[in-house]
Amino acid sequence: MARPAIGAQASRLARDLPLGCSTGSARIPKLVYGTAWKKDQTADLVYLALKTGFRGVDTAAQPKHYDERGVGAGVKRAIGEGLIKREDLFIQTKFTSPGGQNHITPYDINAPLADKVHQSVQSSLENFTVEGQEPYLDSLVLHSPLETMQETVTVWKTLESYTPHKIRHLGISNTTLPIVAALVSDMTVKPAVVQNRFHNKTGYEKDLRTFCREHKIVFQSFWTVSANRHLLQSSPVREVAQKAGVGAVPAFYSLVLGLEGTTILDGTTSETHMIDDLEGIEVVGAWAEGEGADDWDFALRGFKQLIGES
Repeated sequence: MARPAIGAQASRLARDLPLGCSTGSARIPKLVYGTAWKKDQTADLVYLALKTGFRGVDTAAQPKHYDERGVGAGVKRAIGEGLIKREDLFIQTKFTSPGGQNHITPYDINAPLADKVHQSVQSSLENFTVEGQEPYLDSLVLHSPLETMQETVTVWKTLESYTPHKIRHLGISNTTLPIVAALVSDMTVKPAVVQNRFHNKTGYEKDLRTFCREHKIVFQSFWTVSANRHLLQSSPVREVAQKAGVGAVPAFYSLVLGLEGTTILDGTTSETHMIDDLEGIEVVGAWAEGEGADDWDFALRGFKQLIGES
């Protein structure tokens, strides 16, 4: 059974996050369905995720690791069957530089950099064109900084030309604090999202997440489970799972979301896990705002200590 979309009555923990931009009221779901490495299962899994209750989808114009056309097919199938409306979705894709591509690219590999960006954006808009509607992307993320800051700025300024109508928000992934700070300082359109790995080798991006919170930038966490099996077994996660009555993964996700200003890419291929994750963070949120408030605060403090955050 499809889970209702998270709305205004959801717990604070599960409620969609606002995104700073000129379009005003745009929001991003706390769990965004990740579509990397789904290959020929992409369309069916995206459709299943939307049917189950996901309202955000992350992909990339990078055939090496993503099937963006398949993502679009899954989205259009769900819309065509009346399961969702386009305006209720958060669709995010990426521009990937030549260094992150293989022999199949969404642009002419010999074209000037700005032209590569234009061709990539146009291919993404085509993949998400819904019949009878003007296509747009809720977010377009620069997959990683380019080799030089000048090239990064060229790509960013080219993407700015599509805002706010064709592209509602811009973001950057696999990046560093100095680069994000430079974009905030120097660019006309500020980054609305930063998508980075969440693991101990980067100190769980404590300083970058702090900067993002201060500048109202949403931090999108990925590799959240696969890189943190040790945290799944930690005392705070076990305590939340046991007392709120959920599995270890939604308990862990809830604690990551409790860091504030954070969303999570969830790429599970299991319908059961999709349901458990979506419903689990709502259950934890309701428990944390009710009878479990003290236990939640204690667990969250312990979790923050584990990842080096006071």
